[in-house]
Amino acid sequence: MKHLLSCILLAVVLVAVVQCHKATDSGKLTGSGGSTARFTISGNYLYTVDKSNLKVFNIADAANPVLKNTVPVGFEIETIYPFKDKLFIGSTSVVHIFSVDDPENPQKLSMAISPEVLRRCDPVVARDTVAYATLRTNQLCGGTQSILAAYDIKDITKPVQKATFPVSEPYGLGYADTALYVCNRDGLYVFNISSAFNPQLIKKIPDDWYLDVIPYNNTLICQVQDGMNLFDISSRMAPALITKIK
Repeated sequence: MKHLLSCILLAVVLVAVVQCHKATDSGKLTGSGGSTARFTISGNYLYTVDKSNLKVFNIADAANPVLKNTVPVGFEIETIYPFKDKLFIGSTSVVHIFSVDDPENPQKLSMAISPEVLRRCDPVVARDTVAYATLRTNQLCGGTQSILAAYDIKDITKPVQKATFPVSEPYGLGYADTALYVCNRDGLYVFNISSAFNPQLIKKIPDDWYLDVIPYNNTLICQVQDGMNLFDISSRMAPALITKIK
């Protein structure tokens, strides 16, 4: 019951965050979700993923969404993350990168692959010309090595892995300015990414099993195994706990 209530509460927060993100020049909705989300909003379109497909809904009339397209992506698709006019779609084998220049007809541009890990789970976020993914290889994900990977996406058609950092059992991740927050089974990791391809671990906040994060202005919304933790991130590298919601 506690887990169900925490999931419902997280969903309410996600909806609130999405509703608060409006483009000031057009009034169109833009989504702000976690790295393990299976849907995102960009302009008048909702993008969702199932195990193998990307689905495009027109939500100009929010009360009457219209399915406009279903695009095959690959196998074992898990997550979707928007960045500018791109969608980063994580699977258990690669990160698929799509362009949504034509919102109703996403076009596949490339795939980002980590040579160290043959099978893993891939939450992913992107900023500027770099994308970060957590590659978890235990339990259902298989494999033997878990890492934080940094990809050079300056040429979006040819992403190249530039750096890795060992992390024991990572999950979702998110960033605010030059701080990257990585969820792990044994706590929340804070990295300094001012040098994009040389992430430096600044601190670890222990005691909870962190699953995903949403940095929103000066608040870090964290999904943990048994609820939510909220942090003040006015000081990006030093999150200060506001409250725990169980």
